[in-house]
Amino acid sequence: MGAIEIVTLAAVNSREFERFVTQSQGENAMHSLIPYLWAAGAVQLLIAAANFFAPRKLHYRENLAKVSPIVREIFIVQNVYIVFTLVAYAAMCFLFAGDLAGGSTLGRSFSGFLAIFWGGRLCIQICIYDADIKRKHPVFHVCFALAFLYLTGVFTLAVAGL
Repeated sequence: MGAIEIVTLAAVNSREFERFVTQSQGENAMHSLIPYLWAAGAVQLLIAAANFFAPRKLHYRENLAKVSPIVREIFIVQNVYIVFTLVAYAAMCFLFAGDLAGGSTLGRSFSGFLAIFWGGRLCIQICIYDADIKRKHPVFHVCFALAFLYLTGVFTLAVAGL
């Protein structure tokens, strides 16, 4: 191999090496978020599980007895769908954490959606829910607010590629 071939090969390899290093740095940043995304999946499962305790704690039976059957049925169906949705979000965190951390455009986009979703839920928890209920159940209020804050933060970091 002549000197010209060696210089050409070195130039090509240096560009490839630079691209590899740049990609690897991004992948390392991406991989550092994966445990936090797995934790986000666990948090979402806990929130889904809370829906099994809410009916008794919030007296669903007594309150739903006062509404028409169609309102009662819609309420129950919507609650079931919310639980299924949260379980699906958790599954996405467990199965596709690398994508959610920025490994793909779709994953990063879904992380953006989840950041907005949980940020909105945090605002609802703090600004809209009845203050008397939050005073009656301060531990639940704080735990839910912290969970929503964590989820908003993790998915925002994923979108930012940090």
